[in-house]
Amino acid sequence: MPPVSATYWNISGYVIFWALFAIAFGLFAQRIYLLLRLMLLGQKENRFNSIVHRIIFMLVVTFSQWCNLKSVTRKDRAGIGHTLMFFGFSLLLIGYIIFIGLAGGFGLSEMITGTTFETVYSSILDIAALLVTLAVIWAVIRRYIIKPERLKGEATAEASIILLLVFSLMVLHLCIEGFGYAAYNISVSWPPFGAAFANFLADTGISRGTLVGVYRVVWWLHYATILSFLVFIPHSKHLHILTSFPNVAFKGLTPKGALKPIDLEKAETFGVSKIQDFTWKQLLDLYACTVCGRCHADCPAQLSGKPLSPRELILNLKEHLLEVGPELLKGRGKVGASSANLGKALIGEVVTEDEIWACTTCRACQEVCPVYNEHIDKIIDLRRNLVLEQASIPETGEGALRSIEARGHPWRGTTLTRTDWAEGLDIKALAEDSDIDILFWVGCTEALEDRSMKVAQAMGKLLKLAGINFGILGAEETCCGEPARRLGNEYLFQMQAQKNIELLKNYNVKKIVTACPHCYNTIKNEYPQFGGEFEVIHHTEFIANLLEEGKLRIIKGNSGVITYHDSCYLGRYNDIYKPPRQILNNMPDVTVVEMGRNRERSFCCGGGGGRMWLEEKIGERISEMRIEQVIEAKAQIVATACPFCLQMLDDAIKAKAVEESLKVMDVAELVAESAVYRPYSF
Repeated sequence: MPPVSATYWNISGYVIFWALFAIAFGLFAQRIYLLLRLMLLGQKENRFNSIVHRIIFMLVVTFSQWCNLKSVTRKDRAGIGHTLMFFGFSLLLIGYIIFIGLAGGFGLSEMITGTTFETVYSSILDIAALLVTLAVIWAVIRRYIIKPERLKGEATAEASIILLLVFSLMVLHLCIEGFGYAAYNISVSWPPFGAAFANFLADTGISRGTLVGVYRVVWWLHYATILSFLVFIPHSKHLHILTSFPNVAFKGLTPKGALKPIDLEKAETFGVSKIQDFTWKQLLDLYACTVCGRCHADCPAQLSGKPLSPRELILNLKEHLLEVGPELLKGRGKVGASSANLGKALIGEVVTEDEIWACTTCRACQEVCPVYNEHIDKIIDLRRNLVLEQASIPETGEGALRSIEARGHPWRGTTLTRTDWAEGLDIKALAEDSDIDILFWVGCTEALEDRSMKVAQAMGKLLKLAGINFGILGAEETCCGEPARRLGNEYLFQMQAQKNIELLKNYNVKKIVTACPHCYNTIKNEYPQFGGEFEVIHHTEFIANLLEEGKLRIIKGNSGVITYHDSCYLGRYNDIYKPPRQILNNMPDVTVVEMGRNRERSFCCGGGGGRMWLEEKIGERISEMRIEQVIEAKAQIVATACPFCLQMLDDAIKAKAVEESLKVMDVAELVAESAVYRPYSF
């Protein structure tokens, strides 16, 4: 007779079965309900648009396991183990549902029958158990023996409990099969592991009564372990097993480079100063974190010795939510409540100001996150509160913002004007002649910073040489507002954006070319939030097209070994990787080599997120770390496509005293120096 229908202590096995299930599921549901209520403390946010697309995307991401498998290309084999765990446990989960439904209702799943269905079904579970067991063994080796940098500090008791529970489920599964077949004297060759174990037990000569007794004990232990797992999961960091699916489904569908705007007229507060100021989706992120450490291992701030770790940011926010959330649910801690009854202050204690300002917004963390957590918008929201509510910002950053407000650019102290770079190039300004096909948006850095203005000059020469009917705004051009937005001053950004949009519309501008990825990203992805719809092209895309169309031709190369540095805002934010490489590969006498960190894994120059105007006082300079990677590639020239990268890397070359053997040049400069001409047309 199967164990469920047996009688124990004069109580039916069915009663015990469902009583245990009710207790476990009740504890599970109670915890999930609390977590849901805590999440809904967050502000409203519409993530329910395009719901069919979201569901399809979630299914594709989940069942392809691409986010885990692509880590293998970075020589990180952990993704293979996680993929084995996912597919193996998914198969077993179906088995557990059948196990509970049939065994608890009819006592069928544990009736060892040896039928074809049971043989096939058990064989599939055997394979699944093998996959999971291999994954658990690999996880133990990595966490407790290899100990990769990204997992240091994560070999916790909680992680050990999870691994032990999973391993126990696999062992008990094998024991149920082996003791079951042996106890009921069923001779089978499949499932492979269960059958082999059963044959081994049969050969030992153990009595049938003993085998039946052990079988029943193992059966109940297996069931109790399943229920323990159910109860433990929502209390552990492995909550992501449940929350990663909706988190992937509710990922942002807006352009990657677009921050969420603040409705300045309706907002009662600016940014985030309390945990409930985050949106519900931002709080869901906290639950979904897998604590895999990939973001931690790729963050340039963390790698350079600064206090920011994207992983710890998420975990600390989650811990704070669980600490103060129950009090908020009771009605305490509403707007105006003192921090005393809310535990630690969110800004200053849960997340320090040094952490908030250390971020370069390079997006390396989000690129590698397997559950699509959105770290950067949380940091920007914290900056917004610091700047707009608390008037707290590093002095040099404040100087840049004041300069934008007063002079229309962040480069206080510059002696250049907006049009000095164009002297002698005969480039028309729209105020003089607005009959153009393309606007060349120069940007503050290339117009007003000595080294970068050479890029504007090179680009101006190339546009004229290709016969492009273009113009510039000249003295009318003003900062696109990107530094203000990334430094947290949303008010100043929106002022700049609206001013620029109005100006561009007045000149009926349709198409814009810019050599600055930050201007490119802002005008292309963020100006549409305020009615500014323009076709925006980065100069590497434009030059690559001119070369392909034959409007420009390179007849000699700047001989030497060149490596290309991917700008974060051009690459990870806008997926532009191919055009600059096409240009470099079109140059004769040039050898192009790749750094170890390239394309979506490129290492930040350290100038993004407004860091260009903040002093780097803590840890190693990020730009110097990048130059060390350039030197390792044995390059003579590092090519860039961003004025921030150009300036940061140029300073790093000087700091490393390698000016004699290494220089940094923009792609446009390299093309302009390579004897470019426009073929005659007949």
